[in-house]
Amino acid sequence: MNLMLALALGLLIGMERGWHEEHEQGARFAGIRTFGLIGLLGGLWALLASQLGDLLLAISFASVAAVVVIAHIESMRIDRDQGITTVIAALLTFGIGALCLRGMRIEAAASAVVIAFLLNLKPQLHGLLRRISPEEMRGVLKLLLISVVLLPLLPNRNYGPWGAFNPYEIWWFVVLVAGISFLGYIAMRLFGSGRGILITGLLGGLTSSTATTLHFSHLHRQGQDPDLLAAGILVASSIMFPRVLFIVSIVNPALFLPLVAPMTAMFLMSLASGAWLYRRRPADGSDMAPVLGNPFELGPALKFGVLLSFVIFATSALKAWLGSEGVYLAAGVSALADVDAITLSLARLAEQDLAPRVACNGILLASVANTLVKGGFALAIGGMRLGGRVLLGFTVTLACGGAVFLLTQGHFFS
Repeated sequence: MNLMLALALGLLIGMERGWHEEHEQGARFAGIRTFGLIGLLGGLWALLASQLGDLLLAISFASVAAVVVIAHIESMRIDRDQGITTVIAALLTFGIGALCLRGMRIEAAASAVVIAFLLNLKPQLHGLLRRISPEEMRGVLKLLLISVVLLPLLPNRNYGPWGAFNPYEIWWFVVLVAGISFLGYIAMRLFGSGRGILITGLLGGLTSSTATTLHFSHLHRQGQDPDLLAAGILVASSIMFPRVLFIVSIVNPALFLPLVAPMTAMFLMSLASGAWLYRRRPADGSDMAPVLGNPFELGPALKFGVLLSFVIFATSALKAWLGSEGVYLAAGVSALADVDAITLSLARLAEQDLAPRVACNGILLASVANTLVKGGFALAIGGMRLGGRVLLGFTVTLACGGAVFLLTQGHFFS
């Protein structure tokens, strides 16, 4: 049974290689039958090695590798193909066959499927590499640097007054917010920025709703339609509410249920207001797209870390000095610049000695303040024609969210 599985998995990988040869110029040295036999060979040698010692398996692998390399060299002389993908796939197939006889059938089957899938993705992967700019590649590496390399090295301990500074937690929050921007930027690249203002508003909100608001406000000064731009601002701003819920659900899931109803209500109302303005715009097809910076850059992530550290320290200090009123003051002031930082700070404090009700109130206050600030930007930069539409949509949104919060908070907090 295990030998049959080894043969079948080899045939699976060989099927992809055989299909590839039929659709590419230049035949490789191995096809579907060869890969099936390599998988079966790996299983047979593993069976013998279980009786005669593991050294036999190592010797057999080296022998197969030598044969495969020699065959590849001979193939290069004919078709000048210098790729070694098929060589590596053949060696992996031998290993998969051996895994089947060592009792790791699930691992072997999963590996074979992943290998075949990766081999089949060659055009898409190469196309993706051609679309990635040097700046984006460097940005991705920087994101990996701050998450995979630096994060595990930081101490997970509280330092300073009131134990406000935890290097590991602060940097983890930086990685979290950078990751959200990462997803937003990838979505923008996949869908494109010219498919309509609603889509670009949604994706721009994932990256930065404030940046999208500022850009659309400047576009209005260039004569663009105010209904269209206001719709984009409202839709982009609506993403802030599920983004806050997402952060809370990761940092402190206990706060998710008290916040989900009002945040969802504000999300839906802001989205509906934007859709209504979009429908009443002149049907001239003038969809403008926000031009946002590369969110992979390390500079904005470092600035957010500094801002978050300050917000956490200020929130802890004001809470110690003024109690709940100090928390609300910190929430209102810090949200003028960024709502994510105060959300992370309050969600973290609610796991320690801050009352969950105070944390929820502070997060809602921060969301309201940040929304009003964006409305102020639209009014100050875009004038009354744009700002009036945006503020009207925000007023309805915040009123709906406030009503839902008043109706539901008694269910969670006595």
